[in-house]
Amino acid sequence: MTFSLEGRTTLIAGASSGIGAGFARCIAAAGGRVVLGARRLERMEALADEIGGQALAVPLDVTDEASVIAAFDRAEAHFGTVHGIVANAGIGTGGRATEVRAERLAGVLDTNLLGSYLVAREGARRLIAGGIRERGNGRVVLIGSITARQNGTGDAMYAATKAGLAHLGRQLAREWVRQGINVNTLEPGWIPTEINAEWFSSERGRADIAGLHRRRLLEGNALDPMLLYLLSDASAQVTGATFTIDDGQSL
Repeated sequence: MTFSLEGRTTLIAGASSGIGAGFARCIAAAGGRVVLGARRLERMEALADEIGGQALAVPLDVTDEASVIAAFDRAEAHFGTVHGIVANAGIGTGGRATEVRAERLAGVLDTNLLGSYLVAREGARRLIAGGIRERGNGRVVLIGSITARQNGTGDAMYAATKAGLAHLGRQLAREWVRQGINVNTLEPGWIPTEINAEWFSSERGRADIAGLHRRRLLEGNALDPMLLYLLSDASAQVTGATFTIDDGQSL
C-alpha cells in the first residue's frame, strides 16, 4: 500500500503561501495533479511554474460562491475530475474579545468556516454528479488547528472557527458516507509561516516557543505524510476523523 496520487487531481484552497504551498509541492511529488486556489494569483502562478505541468493556478475567493464555482470549472476544464479537496484557506485576528471589531470577526468566520464549507460542498457536488459513489475515492481534508481544543487569550473567533471545522468535518462525513467521499480534519500545532514569522521572532514569541513541551515549532512539512494518506487509497476506510499533529504542543 502506498500514498501515491498518480492519476488524481487535488484542489487546494489557500495555496499561495505557507502550508498550502507546501501541500502543493508534496502532492505533485507524489505524482498527483494540483490546482492552486487563492486570491494572490501572481504568487500561485510562480508556484505553478516551479512545479511544472502538474499544477494549475486559479483565482479563488473562498467567501464568494461564484468564485468557488468558477475555480472548479477551470480545474475540470484543464485536468478533468477533481478527486481531492483540501480546505486550507484561513485567516486570524488578534486581540481580546472585548476589543476586536465586528467586521474583522466576520472576515475570520467567513473565510475559515463558511469558506471551507463552500469549497468542500462544491467539490462534493461535482464528485457525486460524476459517479464517485461507485469508485469510492473522493477525498476532502479540512485544515483545522489545535486552538480548537485549547483555551487562550486573543484568538477567540479563530479558535471557535477551527472548533467548528472539526464538527463540520464529522457532519459532512456523515452526510456523504454512502456517496464515496471521505471527509477528515487535520489539526496542526504551531508551524512557522509568513503570517506568524514576525511574532515568533519577537521576545514574547520566543517565550511562547520556550513554553512548549519540546521547545520547538513544527517543521513546515510535518503534515505532509498524513495529508497524502488521507488523499490516497490507503485511507479508504477512514472518514469523519480528526487528526492532531502538533509535536505534543497541546499536551
